[in-house]
Amino acid sequence: MAYVVGDYLLDRLHELGVTEIFGVPGDFNLRFLDHIVAHEGVRWVGGANELNAGYSADGYARLRGIGAVVTTYGVGELSAANAIAGSYAERVPVVHIVGVPAKDIQANHRVIHHTLGDGDFHHFRRIAAEITCAQADLGAADACAEIDRVLRAVRVHRRPGYLMLATDVAQVEVEPPSTPLAPPADFSSPGARAAFEQAAREFLGGKRVTVLADVFVDRVGATEQLRKLVSGANLPHATLAWGKTLVDESAPNFLGVYSGAASDPVVRDAVEEAERLVTVGVQFTDTITAGFSQRVDPRRTIDIGADRTVIGGVDAYAPLSLATALRILTDIAAEFAPAEATAGGDAAAPQPPADGPLTQAALWPLVADALGDNNIVVADQGTAFFGLATLRMPAGITFLGQPLWGSIGYTLPAALGAGLACPDRRPVLVIGDGAAQLTIQELGVWIRERVPGVIVLVNNNGYAVERAIHGERAPYNDIAPWRWDTLPYAFGADPEAVSVLRARTVGELRDCLSAAAAARDRLVLLEVCTDTVDYPPFMTEVSAAITAANSRS
Repeated sequence: MAYVVGDYLLDRLHELGVTEIFGVPGDFNLRFLDHIVAHEGVRWVGGANELNAGYSADGYARLRGIGAVVTTYGVGELSAANAIAGSYAERVPVVHIVGVPAKDIQANHRVIHHTLGDGDFHHFRRIAAEITCAQADLGAADACAEIDRVLRAVRVHRRPGYLMLATDVAQVEVEPPSTPLAPPADFSSPGARAAFEQAAREFLGGKRVTVLADVFVDRVGATEQLRKLVSGANLPHATLAWGKTLVDESAPNFLGVYSGAASDPVVRDAVEEAERLVTVGVQFTDTITAGFSQRVDPRRTIDIGADRTVIGGVDAYAPLSLATALRILTDIAAEFAPAEATAGGDAAAPQPPADGPLTQAALWPLVADALGDNNIVVADQGTAFFGLATLRMPAGITFLGQPLWGSIGYTLPAALGAGLACPDRRPVLVIGDGAAQLTIQELGVWIRERVPGVIVLVNNNGYAVERAIHGERAPYNDIAPWRWDTLPYAFGADPEAVSVLRARTVGELRDCLSAAAAARDRLVLLEVCTDTVDYPPFMTEVSAAITAANSRS
């Protein structure tokens, strides 16, 4: 078989770490899919729909560093657009490959299926330009160069890229890559480095330093550098909920999760009253700060961003990468004042009676305590995320959520993608019943792919976040009741390959969590029944802030 553009694209993706490609077949991508099936290093994972496939690619990319999804032109790519927009908002590198009609059809403006009927084949590329960092309509003459350009942009900007792969262009013969793609270079200038080091010495020398970190540390690949700084210098540190588990939350100098006015008072005081605060990769959003209730004084802060750092709210140093800024602070950390003793972790909550009902207050500490190390915890944007975000996780846990884009249902396919990205780790999905109803079809793919994991499904009869914001008893926040215990079998599970559990009391939940932890070779669906209008405290604070914002005239 001749070596063609489709093979070149697959080899480049494989070179970057992609071994699974998600998507849905359509007539404009079928011949390209043949090349995926034939490729020795890449495997096809067909999704139930394009939206779910995009979510799976996002979850995969958060663990692997890059993901890929294939859809067909028009109807397919627009179905995936919500997922791609979420990846763009949360800076997740996903390559969206769209199979499009042949070049002669486009050149002759033919009115064919999956189009708007006007002969313009670039409507959807213009849409994609708003939610991707780079786009290319691959041609016979420039396909390889354009593939490389888009992939470089995806790696540098940590955002999705968009490739239009025409049916005929995919089959054009080309030469294989002669050299690997160069990794993104450190763009920091020597002048910015030197100036920042001198200014940081003056600003932090002899001062007690506290660190507040968030998710963009991970996005630029600087997590280990952050951990080296806070552990080596024994600096008190916190994260926002978006960046949860960036650091070892069992460390004695870990303060907890900072969420503005909704924070634990000890965490809030340590961050807001810090003599000197270093914020790293931080972006304050409404949902993780309880409505922008953070109180950070820029005059006492060094704010390290992806490509520039600001000291004291005034002096900016650029171009300076986040990783370089962290290395400089690590090198001068011996000049900081010794850290004060850090207040010990979360206070032990009173143990609820075993026969007591499952309240939100009882539920989340039990779930957090049951999490073993090395698990990937994926929490949907609702009671799951807000219930778990403020609780300490064991060392080795990776916590994933989507608090900025906040597309409910995202996590079910994303947890599948994360599990496929790291087959030696166990995904633990925590999701509400309303969110699960949006993307439940991917349960069938999870079962087909034989990914062992745990799904903790919180059954509270509807959309809890929306109830907390407005219309607590309104019918639009109700959902159809499902028999969740039957769904794995409806989606093709063998009884020997899945465990279905249900908990209504504290004692039942303890027993179910123990059983789930032991069943490491299978998928476990654990239905947890809670009251309809019982909410985690963090969610109550966030919902009140959103209600106030939405009520302004």
